[in-house]
Amino acid sequence: MGCLATSCPTMALRSAQMGTTRSGSSAEPSELFSRVNVDRVSQVIVDQIKHLIRDGRLSSGDRLPSERELCQRFGVSRVTVREALRVLEASGLVTIKVGSHGGAFLTSPSAERLGAGLADLISLTPLTAANVTEARIVVELGILPLVVERATEEDVADLLTMVEESRQAVEKGEYAIEMSAAFHTRVAACTHNPAIEMLVQSFHGPLLMSLQESHVDAPMGHQGTDEHRALTYAIKDRDQAAAREVMTSHLERTAHRVRRDG
Repeated sequence: MGCLATSCPTMALRSAQMGTTRSGSSAEPSELFSRVNVDRVSQVIVDQIKHLIRDGRLSSGDRLPSERELCQRFGVSRVTVREALRVLEASGLVTIKVGSHGGAFLTSPSAERLGAGLADLISLTPLTAANVTEARIVVELGILPLVVERATEEDVADLLTMVEESRQAVEKGEYAIEMSAAFHTRVAACTHNPAIEMLVQSFHGPLLMSLQESHVDAPMGHQGTDEHRALTYAIKDRDQAAAREVMTSHLERTAHRVRRDG
């Protein structure tokens, strides 16, 4: 991981001191930033840092220069730099650490953070559980061909374990909607496509919200766990038609509940 500390006083910083960027091209540290003189300069700083991340000149783990150095590089006040860092921290792109080894460190925004943001969006806008369930039908049915094709023995074993844990929880009256959400997220992981996994994981918060509404009047019971088991065996048997039939029935039942409750 890169270090943007005193020993590496500028951004992209470990490589910049050596006269090279991550892409291998020659660059002076001062070339990484442009002085700004416009309204809302803190946002311009945020945009510059995001651009450097997209270009691969900064990456997760890199330590940004001190506030004082950033002020000099950007030609702005410390208040402006702190505002920019707060925006980056709120976006999940920077973690602020205190202490002698502290500073602003670049991070990758997690799917959980994105999912929480989507959950907030649902609670603050007209989006409904029915909207979320319709989206689930499109996404979860759409990825099934890849799930059936690519699922490994380990994937199937994990799903069967989750099904058994769910069955036992239902028997004890201890079933939680998080177990259902976790199962569907694990199914998506069977695609072994990082983009799909991130998409479905980011939907975790909204998924929980829609499931909660669905299960208020109809808690998860044996039918739901039986459908999870049937889906898992269809995946194990590479039976795409059977998997689609089970998933369609499973999701449409949820869709009916949230439409009725809405």
